[in-house]
Amino acid sequence: MKSFKSLASVIALSVATVAAPAFAEEVAPQAAAAKPTAADAEAFVAAAEKEGFDYTVSASRVFWINSTYLTDDTNALAAEVGAKGTEMQVRFALEAAKYNDVPGLSEETRRKLDKLRGGIVLPAPTTEGAAAELNTIATELQSIYGKGKGTLDGKPVSGSDIEAAMGDVRDPAKLKEMWVSWHDNVGAPMKDDYARMVEIANQGARELGFRNVGAMWRGQYDMSADEFAALTEKLWQQVKPLYDDLHCYTRTKLNEKYGDAVQPKTGPIRADLLGNMWAQEWGNIYDVVAPAGAGDIGYDVTELLKAKNYDPLKMVKTGEGFFSSLGFAPLPETFWQRSQFVKPQDREVVCHASAWDIDNMDDIRIKMCIKVNADDFTTIHHELGHNYYQRAYNQQDPLHLDGANDGFHEAIGDMVALSITPDYLVEIGLLDKAKVPGADKDLGLLLRQGMDKLAFLPFGLLVDRWRWGVFDGSIKPTGYNDAWTALRLQYQGIVPPADRPDDAFDPGAKYHIPGNTPYTRYFLARILQFQFYKAACDIAGWKGPLHRCSFYGNKEVGNRLNAMLEMGASKPWPDALEAFTGSREMDGTALVEYFAPLQTWLKEENKGKQCGW
Repeated sequence: MKSFKSLASVIALSVATVAAPAFAEEVAPQAAAAKPTAADAEAFVAAAEKEGFDYTVSASRVFWINSTYLTDDTNALAAEVGAKGTEMQVRFALEAAKYNDVPGLSEETRRKLDKLRGGIVLPAPTTEGAAAELNTIATELQSIYGKGKGTLDGKPVSGSDIEAAMGDVRDPAKLKEMWVSWHDNVGAPMKDDYARMVEIANQGARELGFRNVGAMWRGQYDMSADEFAALTEKLWQQVKPLYDDLHCYTRTKLNEKYGDAVQPKTGPIRADLLGNMWAQEWGNIYDVVAPAGAGDIGYDVTELLKAKNYDPLKMVKTGEGFFSSLGFAPLPETFWQRSQFVKPQDREVVCHASAWDIDNMDDIRIKMCIKVNADDFTTIHHELGHNYYQRAYNQQDPLHLDGANDGFHEAIGDMVALSITPDYLVEIGLLDKAKVPGADKDLGLLLRQGMDKLAFLPFGLLVDRWRWGVFDGSIKPTGYNDAWTALRLQYQGIVPPADRPDDAFDPGAKYHIPGNTPYTRYFLARILQFQFYKAACDIAGWKGPLHRCSFYGNKEVGNRLNAMLEMGASKPWPDALEAFTGSREMDGTALVEYFAPLQTWLKEENKGKQCGW
């Protein structure tokens, strides 16, 4: 996860929630006097970049203080600064829309205008009162989610606690209670407000020159909205056979554990049995699906870290060492002075891991509450991927201080995290070479990885598939829940654990729906991380199974990677992709190759089973 760090990311993260009529009236006389020109557009973009750059530097400091010193006062300051940023984005979007049809624009100016015009997540129309209403609804939806509770054994359980319980509990009656209560209590109250919010935001999108909000979101990928939808479907079809095999195997294991009455041998999987409230990642039930005698990966990174007396600082230093081995310059001294590595004892902080770029230059930081365990060791490598990306593109124009598209930033960190292989652990002295597990242990590693990374793919796609239908009107408010359930069956092969009532609004039980966070970026990142990883392994000359590759210490990989990272968002994403991978096409075949040994094993395990749903 990355924080506010540039004008580009500020635009991409906000809801347009301030009234715009005054601005529209202010610019109307000038617009009537003369048609805007290419020179006017260039002057506007330059002024917007200057204002936006200055804002993000001061705003990032406020948000950092708020995250690392949580008080009523810092909350108020962050809210005030956030409101100013939203007002700025609305002004920029409305002004940028004036130049839609101006002839003679350079390609760069056109791309910057499109980013300014289309980057607001929920645009408010200029109709009096519309922005205030949109803000009220968006705030209320997030409040409903934040205050939401389910029940376990009839007792109220808050969001984070019920999420954890879904991963730990194995009693199907209790799982059903948690799933149903969470979806009923959190989602259902949002339905009418959500429909009204969609109506208002679509009006705003049309004022900015888009068919609807969904088309506006899809228009941010250097291609038409329809072309982007087709690309994501093509990627899904490449990886779907792997998911289908995992689904079939997992269903069999759940049937063996719970019996036909709870989980039948055929058909879809009951959603609440998969260890996650949304069945988006299944790693929490690895104990249920792990094959006898083959589920152990041969080593435990947590135990290795503790045996070598690692502390949080040494873990971060080790992560830096990975990038240094590729030829990247050491992190600046300010990184070590200003980052939050452990949870302070004297105040409340936000512990959720994130990477920050405070000044759009060299003041990069991570914010974590590191514990000495395998998960945090992986997360450190991931977050540093963001930091090195941020520093690599710091010479770009303000609107280009971002990843090539919104899937790139997450994918870089994930690619690096994939490189925590036995060979890498040997290289850094954590694992004795004599104890490197043999190929017989690979199955456990790949199955454990697949339970999260493969299981997520259809969910990563369908969340926005549903919203695109809502925004374009093909999914009506009366059919919100039926369409959600149908998409989950179509893509994930899962069904609710109980019949859903007529007033259900199950999409609202997933934060990113009331939080209005576009979701396709996460699907893209799951595909891109493997494409980047394979490219790095090919550059390094790796000859073994892809999942065992480590490109630690390869300077040529570092050179090629930096060539992509330093481009930021200055060129269409296919240009950036080509700089590192040699291909201009996002492609799922690297993911398929990575999991090929697992798929071979799954197919053997699934023989005689009626797969599909």
